[in-house]
Amino acid sequence: MIQPVILSGGAGTRLWPLSREAYPKQLLPLNSEQTMLQETAARLEGMENIASPMVVCNEAHRFLVAEQMRQQVNGDGAIILEPCGRNTAPAVAIAALQAISDGSDPVLLILPADHLIQQVDVFQQAVVDGLVLADDGKLVTFGIVPDKPETGYGYIRRGEKLEARSEKGSEAHPNLTSLASQFGAFTVDSFVEKPDSSTAEKYVASGDYYWNSGMFMFKASRFLDELKKFNPTMLNACQQAHASLQSDLDFLRLAAELFAVCPSDSIDYAVMEKTAHAVVIPLDAGWNDIGSWSALWEVGEKQTANNVIRGDVLVEDASNCYLYSEDRLIAGIGIDNLVVVDTKDALLVADKDRVQDVKKIVDTLKKQERGEASLHRRVNRPWGDYECLNMGERFQVKLITVKPGGSSSLQIHHHRSEHWVVVRGTAEVTCGEEIKLVSENESIYIPVGTAHRIANPGKLSLELIEVQTGSYLGEDDIVRIEDQYGRKD
Repeated sequence: MIQPVILSGGAGTRLWPLSREAYPKQLLPLNSEQTMLQETAARLEGMENIASPMVVCNEAHRFLVAEQMRQQVNGDGAIILEPCGRNTAPAVAIAALQAISDGSDPVLLILPADHLIQQVDVFQQAVVDGLVLADDGKLVTFGIVPDKPETGYGYIRRGEKLEARSEKGSEAHPNLTSLASQFGAFTVDSFVEKPDSSTAEKYVASGDYYWNSGMFMFKASRFLDELKKFNPTMLNACQQAHASLQSDLDFLRLAAELFAVCPSDSIDYAVMEKTAHAVVIPLDAGWNDIGSWSALWEVGEKQTANNVIRGDVLVEDASNCYLYSEDRLIAGIGIDNLVVVDTKDALLVADKDRVQDVKKIVDTLKKQERGEASLHRRVNRPWGDYECLNMGERFQVKLITVKPGGSSSLQIHHHRSEHWVVVRGTAEVTCGEEIKLVSENESIYIPVGTAHRIANPGKLSLELIEVQTGSYLGEDDIVRIEDQYGRKD
């Protein structure tokens, strides 16, 4: 049995302003109607002997991940919440411990949530090959066959070519036709850091190097054995953290204080670079890690003059550009090799050859403690979402949408009052000791310090305008008294 493990912990800052900490790139529909997380799960559909994906994600993204996975045919697997980021090795260790907790020992298929693979059939065949090798005790990685010298990726240098699968592998999978010997599976000679351009050219010319994809396959127990050998401190910390695992709604939650003491390291450094059992399967399936706006331009559907256009965009004498409009019209005249990304609260204009420097802008925003680094104007909540329409000194106006059956927490504010006007649907409002229904075109006032809650008892989305007034309007001025989603202050 294959147990997919989707790692969904990244922030994707190089795709700012579309990708932000509170809503990173793996949760966005960047290349199709599905989000990248959903595409990763969909890539496994139709395969035999494969379980529903287990997702390891940032605690702050839990409701978004749960909602997106709920929409997938195979999306009813466990969701493990990381209280803090500790890189990929601890995340995989926790997943491995969870996978063997019922007494089984599946083969884990480790997949980052933010990769694009265009040839799904080729990817699935590589997974079949990897299953044979993993069942034989190998720690498998997938090396991307490079099509150009790339300085932004680490590389894997291949060693000797593996012979046809072992007898053990044949007995375990008598009905599988492995392409490992035909397509080429190799021992791993070494993992190599990101090279300079001249070195990258030599790597590609030699034919002995692959891009490090960050995708792996191995038995859960095999990975834990190797981790115990090379980093027993990390394994011990993960075992203690896993022992604290508790169910919380649809999630599995780790004790923050136990997971926080775990050393931070990648799978590569913690295990793969040290083990004597690493093998690499070359993969040529239209892979891209979508690590920058130029990468999105590369994989995007080109229109006239090599432009990739999404949204309301008009161009005249423009070429080789990536133009994205979230809301309003973009008009481009006489431009070349540019990335223009317009969201409701930020506009990015960059030379396509300088898009890696977007991270510097995000770093500056963080130093200045600006909200644009982490939040969009539209913010998702488990009960729905809200969008800031306008704000100034001592006031803020929001459009709030509550899903059918959704309910905010029962809460109070110390520094602001709120005035709600229902524009669509019917709201069930708790205000102090009173509970009342507020219909379209009706309003209600929530004084400072009054316990209140809004719920949608109907079958259609509820929309209302919220006007906040007060001396402080930050989202941290919320004291939750009750919350059906298990959130804390």
